[in-house]
Amino acid sequence: MFKIRLLVSALALAGSLSVANAWETLPTEAPAPADNPTTPEKVELGKMLYHDPRLSSTGTVSCSSCHNTMLGGEDNRPNSMGVHGQTGGRSAPTVWNSAFNSVQFWDGRAPSLEAQAAGPVTNPIEMGMKSWDDVVARLKAIEGYDKAFEQAFGKDAISKDNATKAIAAYERTLITPNSPYDQYVNGNKAALTTQQVSGMTKMEELGCTGCHSGPALNGGGAFQRFPVMGNDYFEAQYHFKKDQGLAEVTKNEADAHLFKVPTLRNIGLTAPYFHNGSVKTLEQAVTVMAKVQLGKDLSKDDVADITAFLNALTGEFPKQTMPQLPGTPGKTFN
Repeated sequence: MFKIRLLVSALALAGSLSVANAWETLPTEAPAPADNPTTPEKVELGKMLYHDPRLSSTGTVSCSSCHNTMLGGEDNRPNSMGVHGQTGGRSAPTVWNSAFNSVQFWDGRAPSLEAQAAGPVTNPIEMGMKSWDDVVARLKAIEGYDKAFEQAFGKDAISKDNATKAIAAYERTLITPNSPYDQYVNGNKAALTTQQVSGMTKMEELGCTGCHSGPALNGGGAFQRFPVMGNDYFEAQYHFKKDQGLAEVTKNEADAHLFKVPTLRNIGLTAPYFHNGSVKTLEQAVTVMAKVQLGKDLSKDDVADITAFLNALTGEFPKQTMPQLPGTPGKTFN
């Protein structure tokens, strides 16, 4: 828990230091850790695993079920649905550009994409496998995965560690650069409308970039408190404080309502909004954020301008081809 507290402090500092460089373009490649360099074979295996519902106990839920790469990288539900129709208490974050987060999950409990990939598979509400030993046994029983793992990692390579590394390698390819905003920052002043430029200016003037800065407009994935200011009207509607955020991981009251700052990239495609998916529209999300984070009441024109700018953050999505999964001829796990 001490390491998490140090990480919170470091990320908060990083977020505050990045304000001066708020308007940055998105790189076209994501850095990979030294122990998991990106290779085409690893990415292809990761894509297979990401889209394979047989990694769930019922054979009905895959990573892509909640993080849909044919849309905005999540599922447009307030709360994602797992095995047996169960739902959790949080909205699925987008997988697009998640490689630029310093931590993963709303509560930041995973320090890497590799660590994040391991979690949902054995979560009883999400994918419901009893253990990763069971997952590995299932993968070994699917003829064809042995070859894919061997191409990516070498002989006898089917393991939890390699499976999560492959999924993470695939996720690092999910980058959406060259939005109208990126084009504008790169010098094409015709890329944004007058209204969008106004919204961009207003976001900076209001202080939104104190958290939403850096290439992914997420402060690097820093932790911030939400909501900062109490508001009985919004709390009665949206129940933001029901979720304790990082404190549910650390059991430290000082961490109550700390959440990873979400990316603003492609935010026009990822409704509903906030950690509990309680706000249905982007316009209302802008209104709420201004009030509970900054203590500001925005005019309709302000909200319209900022919303217009946020819609200019939708980037170019790399073409996704669905993988051919290895079959189990004549038999099934369910």
